[in-house]
Amino acid sequence: MSIGDKQIDPAVVIVIEKLRTPAHVRQTRRRDLSRVRKIGKRIRAVVTVQRVVLVGEVGNEEIDLSVVPGLTAMLAVAAKVGAPLGHDFCAISLSNNLKPWDIIEKRLIAAAEAGFVMAFYNPISKARPWQLGRAFEALSAILPGTTPVIFGRAAGRPDERIEVASLAFARADMADMATCVIIGSPETRVIKRNGKPALVYTPRSATGRRE
Repeated sequence: MSIGDKQIDPAVVIVIEKLRTPAHVRQTRRRDLSRVRKIGKRIRAVVTVQRVVLVGEVGNEEIDLSVVPGLTAMLAVAAKVGAPLGHDFCAISLSNNLKPWDIIEKRLIAAAEAGFVMAFYNPISKARPWQLGRAFEALSAILPGTTPVIFGRAAGRPDERIEVASLAFARADMADMATCVIIGSPETRVIKRNGKPALVYTPRSATGRRE
């Protein structure tokens, strides 16, 4: 997608159309507003809105924000392989920078037991090399080993890489921070096609089957 003559990466972005620093705002708040001006052009809406809130109540009414919907990595990766998000799904960040791992693990288990397809953001990094492996271990106790796992790295970019594996053979080293990982539900199926990439899809109906 693009805004004006600038190409925007597939992500939810926020554009600050009119950013003014009121004269009555203190110098410290001016610095915060300056940071918003720098980061607000191409970043997730929640990050910029949080920064605006941190500026304080005084002067917030002077900031005009326009949130522009974009194509998320989860949807881009899903489109590359078919329709794995055809039934109920959720998105979970595996980063424990802003929440403890035990909360993340509870959410993974609850989503798997409820039959949700899951999309993992921030699956692994140099500082956090273990979370994705732990997530696979937790899910393997609930989901069939045949559950499809989609590794979508840099979807839509020149260095795009899409891989599909079963949960039993999925490895943490198949992902990095540029990867969105989609875990199917027990309903999700892989349809092989002669001479063409396989299709991954989750039926719209739920039978509750667990193989």
